[in-house]
Formats: sequence, C-alpha cells, structure tokens
Amino acid sequence: MTRSPSPELFLGHPEFTDPGLARALTEVGLSAAWHAAWAAGPAKAASLANGSFAVGITSPDGRAFLAVDRFAVHTLCWCIEDGRIRFAERADELIPAGAGQIDPQAIYDYLYFHCIPSPRTIFKGVHRLPPGHFLSFENGQATVARYWTPQFDEPATADFGQSKQAFRRLLLDSVRRTLDGGKPGCFLSGGTDSSTVAGMLGQAAGSTAATYSIGFEAEGYDEMAFARLAARHFGTEHHEYYVTPDDLVASVPLVAGHYDQPFGNSSALPAFYCARMAKEDGVTRILAGDGGDELFGGNARYAKQRLFGLYGHIPSSLRDSLVEPALLRTVAGRLPVLKKAASYAQQARVPMPDRMQMYNLLLRLGGANVLTADFLQSVDEGHPQQHQRDVWRQSLAASELNRTLAYDWRYTLAESDLPKVCGTTRLANIGVAFPMLDDDLLAFSMRLPTSYKLKGLKLRWFFKEALRGFLPDEILTKKKQGFGLPFGVWATRHQGLSKLASDSLGSLSTRGIVRADFLDALLKTHLPSHPGYYGEMVWILMMLEQWLQRHAPNYAPGSGQYR
Repeated sequence: MTRSPSPELFLGHPEFTDPGLARALTEVGLSAAWHAAWAAGPAKAASLANGSFAVGITSPDGRAFLAVDRFAVHTLCWCIEDGRIRFAERADELIPAGAGQIDPQAIYDYLYFHCIPSPRTIFKGVHRLPPGHFLSFENGQATVARYWTPQFDEPATADFGQSKQAFRRLLLDSVRRTLDGGKPGCFLSGGTDSSTVAGMLGQAAGSTAATYSIGFEAEGYDEMAFARLAARHFGTEHHEYYVTPDDLVASVPLVAGHYDQPFGNSSALPAFYCARMAKEDGVTRILAGDGGDELFGGNARYAKQRLFGLYGHIPSSLRDSLVEPALLRTVAGRLPVLKKAASYAQQARVPMPDRMQMYNLLLRLGGANVLTADFLQSVDEGHPQQHQRDVWRQSLAASELNRTLAYDWRYTLAESDLPKVCGTTRLANIGVAFPMLDDDLLAFSMRLPTSYKLKGLKLRWFFKEALRGFLPDEILTKKKQGFGLPFGVWATRHQGLSKLASDSLGSLSTRGIVRADFLDALLKTHLPSHPGYYGEMVWILMMLEQWLQRHAPNYAPGSGQYR
C-alpha cells in the first residue's frame, strides 16, 4: 500500500532576517512564515533563516522544500517512495516495516569516522540532509544543494580592545538568547568553553546558574578539580556525578539503541548521565559549550598541522636532493632522533586533508586485517577519504587554518559532537542549546585575523586573552580534556564491562563483517597491552553490535535485511 507524503515538519527556533518574514512568524506562525519564505525560492528561503532549525514542507501539487541549519543541530532525513518524497527527523522513521536494507558502505564509513556522515545513513535509499543544505523536490526529482558556505574575511590585523568588547557582548547575548525561562543550567567539564558558558549564564539569567559535571575514578581522565574551580569562581549551584563501570554496563545498550544509526562517540555515555542529572534537578534546557574550539582555533591538531605546513616552505630542490634522501632512505632507521624527523617528513608530504587521517584507527590497523574479505568486496574503501576531500574543497578560506576550522565544523561538530549531545539530551528528555554556535558569534569568528586564532603555536589566542580576568587563569592554561571516557582501562579491570565487550564482539564476529581472528586478538592481546589506544576500537565495535542487536538482530552483509 502506498503511504502518503510526510506532513509538515518544523524543528528548532529559526529567526528570519527578512523583516516581513519575522513579522509573519510573530503574527501568523511558523508554517506560514516558512511557506512565505519558500515563495522566494528554496535556496533563498533557507538563507533567510538564522538559528538552529530543520524544516520540511510540501505543496498540494507534490513539490517539497527541506532545509537544515548551518551545523545541522536539527537533522532531517528523506527518501523517495513511489515518486513521492517522505521526510522525518530520524532515518529509522522512514523504513517500511520489515523492508529496510542495511547499507554495507555505511558500516564501513562508521568504522572509519565512528559515525556515518551525511548524506548517507545506515539504510539504503534513506538520506540525511547535510549541514547548510536544502532540498527542492519537483516533478519527482530531488535536488540537494548548499545554501551556505563559510566565507572568511581574514584581515591582517584588528583592534584588540574593540574586538574584546564586541566578543564579550556577543557571548553574553548568545547565552541570553538560549534561555527558556526555566532553571538556568549548563554542562561544566572545567574546560574553557563550558566554563565561559557557566560564567555568562549567571549574568544573562540574573540568578544563580546550575552547573552539572561528570567525573571518573581513573587516573588521567578525571577533570572534576577544574569544574569545581569554575563553579566556585562563578558561584554556581554545582552538581556532580561519578560515572562507574557498572553505569556503562547498564546504559551502553540503552544509549547505543537510542540512535537511529550506529554512533561511536564514547563521550555520549557521560553526556547522558550529565543531562539526566540536570533533568532530575528541574532544568528544562541545558546549555552546552560545543563549538568554541572549532570557531576560535582551540584544538591541538591546528598547531600540529601548522608545524607540518612549514615543511612546504623548504625549496623543493633541497627536499628532493638532500632532506628526503637523508631522512627517508638512509640513517633514519638507525637513529631515534632521525626517526622522528623522518616521521615528520613523511606526514608533511601528505596533502591536506588526508594528512589528518594519518592516525585513523581503521587505516593504521589495515582494513584487510580488520574486516572480512567478503565484506570488503561490498564497499568502496576510498569513499571516506573522497568524502573528506570534497568537503575540504568546498571551503572558501585562504588560510589553511580556516579551511581546517570549516572542515571541523562538518566532521567534528555536525557529524559527531552535536549528534552526541542532541541524542543523549533527547534520551534524557531535556532540551539543549549551543550558545557558542550563535550566528553572530560565528560571523565574528570568520572576521578575526587568522593569527588571533592561532598565534604562532598558541591555540585560541584571542579567545583566551579576551576572557583573561573573567575566567580563572588555571582554566585558561589547562590542557583540553572534556568528558573523555576511560573505557579501555575499565574494560581490562571490571568483570561486568569486560563481559559486555566480549559478548558484543563475539556476537559481531558471527555477522561476517569483522574478522574473528582480529576480534580475538583485539580482546586478548591488544586491549590489555594498550587499553587507552585499542579501547577505542573495542568501543566502536561494541556500539555497532549493540545497535544491530536493537535494530537489526538478524543482519549479515549477505542478507542486508533491516529486521
């Protein structure tokens, strides 16, 4: 039986830049405002909206318009069925009962990225709209295109004093816009971004902000001391919860099964417990600090890539005749110092963005060593890297740093960190907002000099200097950590967690995706030897199997069946 097209779908809280549409939103509602925007054309309609949103609307003649915000805070999936378009927030809402097909390429992409980047989903024929894109459906044909591409001004310099004042004002305004009238609360890891949000939240709300932090009883993973420092500094109502291995045993199946497709970001578990704590405390919308590193240059890999970029300034004649022969083909194998120099040269020779995947788990282990021959024959191993190269080319930035930031807006934010927070807060039944991704802050970041983001090798220089005196010095100088999960360490010490991992991987070994001998060596040899490193691979494989057990218990690559 043919199903009817999807009804209208409106998610988020868009703000229209056109005065007429803003008035329509207030006077006649969101549906009328979006229909009026669509009348100007789909690309124009999407570009007239700010904020976080997803929209899907249809007309009586079967045409449709879909769009998601610049970071895909709200997601939208779609498929074509019997010449009509259907759309929904989740991919699994578009699957006919018993008729869905798992896409092997999506599983490979998941093992590569630890998520499944849009426009692909785990299901054949079901697509996810990428961030900053719209879809126009007419005469039975769907056209997907970008309506927004980051454009960086990249001035040589700027007035620091004026920029600092504008930045602090924008931060406060962005936090104020996220308030929903309920108890003000935010995640607090003790890092720069979450601490900034916590401090601004108290000012914006005009009352004591509540902060929520997660800790771990594992050396090198617990960041609670910095969270407590920020809470004392800003006088917040502070709440803490220490996640245990028993918590993981109880919640891994729940969190894995909650997503509409496999999702391997291990920070999802602590984020869920933090969100649940806030929900139980009466918060209706929790603020998250995601985005500060990616907008203002805070990730260590930005400095690392700058170092690699210096290699390109050596004259090619000198590299070819002297440097590379000396480092790569002669004494490098015998002297430790030259080994490091040779590794530097080898990585520096790889162009961006491929260079950022030099330590990719799947690539380093080798696809043929991890996956079965039959499964590999059904996928394109080069697809993930081609996907990344295409995204890299889409940036209009002149500097490599800004191109890397825009690249991270897609992969780190839109495809990983935001789904992590949005998915787990939804599971905890609490709203969430991301003030660091405010449109005005985004525009401000794209006007900053490149040197303000990475000054030499100093990460997020402007952000930290502009907030000096507002944030405690100890937080400004600490290393980035966040809600990192000590899964690998715990899995080697806790019987229940070890059993969950081994049972999950044992079940996965029967599906014909991953080699049984690799899984056996992973658990018995690699994980005990290097739990921090190999724990990541155990985690993503365990989460894949837990998702399959919930959504596709009978799946094997040969069958392809969803259920």
